[in-house]
Amino acid sequence: MAAIAFGMLFCPEKVWDPLSEKGKDNLTEWLWEINRHECCACNWQFFSIITNVALCKRGRPYDKERLKEGLECIDAYYDAGGWYNDGNGGNKDYYNPFVMVTYGMVYARFMEKEDPERCRRFIERALAFGKDYIYWFSEDGSSFAYGRSMTYRFAQAAYYAVCALCGVEVFPLPVLKGILVRHLVYWLNLPIFDNADILSIGYAYPNLQMSESYNAPGSPYWAMKAFMFLGLPADHAFWQAECAPLPRLEPKKYLEHANMVIQRGSGNVVALIPGRLQADGHSHTVEKYSKFAYSSRFGFSIMRSNVTLPECAPDSMLAFEVYGYFFAKDIIEPEFEIDKDHIRFSWTPIKGIHVTTTIEPTETGHLRIHEITSDVACRAYDCGFAVSTDDRKPFDRKESGTESLVENQESYCRVTVLDGEGKGQILIPDPNTNLVNSKTTIPMAVYSIQPGTQTIRTKVDYL
Repeated sequence: MAAIAFGMLFCPEKVWDPLSEKGKDNLTEWLWEINRHECCACNWQFFSIITNVALCKRGRPYDKERLKEGLECIDAYYDAGGWYNDGNGGNKDYYNPFVMVTYGMVYARFMEKEDPERCRRFIERALAFGKDYIYWFSEDGSSFAYGRSMTYRFAQAAYYAVCALCGVEVFPLPVLKGILVRHLVYWLNLPIFDNADILSIGYAYPNLQMSESYNAPGSPYWAMKAFMFLGLPADHAFWQAECAPLPRLEPKKYLEHANMVIQRGSGNVVALIPGRLQADGHSHTVEKYSKFAYSSRFGFSIMRSNVTLPECAPDSMLAFEVYGYFFAKDIIEPEFEIDKDHIRFSWTPIKGIHVTTTIEPTETGHLRIHEITSDVACRAYDCGFAVSTDDRKPFDRKESGTESLVENQESYCRVTVLDGEGKGQILIPDPNTNLVNSKTTIPMAVYSIQPGTQTIRTKVDYL
């Protein structure tokens, strides 16, 4: 319904005007169904908002009360600095550029006369968001996989496409165009289509392992939001603009309202994150929100089970082997600290083990300091990124004393024991656990944990 509403708003001459009066009545009646049912208390509220705006703009009856309720919900999800939570207690993730900030700009474009104050707020939020969001993008056009719905792929750039379409000047047009073009080129050079040239469910390759319960064959086509700039007229300056590189960005940036520290270097964008405060019912959310770090180069891995370590594939996590199973971080305790130089949080992977973790960014990666109190003797695996070890290309993996290293022609990750009873080891996880590379190897530091309290320190370096 929202997709049809977009057509009614942006190209009525194609979607609305050719209909007969009976056809317009039928479409109006069908779209009105969105007002007879409750939309989920999350980004879905914008579906009913945009549908009612389209009915309004085409001079048809619309539900003013539902429109008002939806807008109030969206305002309630807003935090600060341009960032929304995806619903009450929801996460700050790609649903900001997918929907929350992006649809706010669409609303402002069409409802400025009827609702000027709210439209002004939506644009102000969009401008603030863009100053943070640009830090998620690498010079090669990629962004880091993080959170749910990664099968929407290049919808990551939808925010910039809508900025261009709606005239929101967060950056000059050449910069916007450069981000969009590099992003699309990055994605269209990956094997993301099936043998019928249909976008597959997956991320950098077809992969049902990382899918969500709400995915269907058409789900990947949310990626088409990135093409919103095609709504610009042929004589718009966007088409004549040369693609400009990213503006000068800080190598280390604390995004206060997104609760993350961004590291940039050698084409790799890494987000250091404390984690989330509450669980939700979506698939694999531990892996999608609770790792220590997320990378545009390495992606992240999805657990197949917690029965064996290769199935667990705990990249960028501290996993405990206890009672014959593997357990990693899920939610964190409410009191946590974060600034550009450190992140500190506490968590419990399983009853009887409590951890306080401090992450400190360095010039070549980050340090992890874990204060562990355990009731049982167990093992702890402090894991680095999952590095591509595709057997069609050269790679090397080493474990020696207190260090483990995996490297290929483009990248490496090294994990080193600094303090604690530990040694370097290599983990070869199950194929297709990682979103970006189907075959990977994870360097890790393996520690013996005794009953009582102890501190372990691990250094993780990467390129």
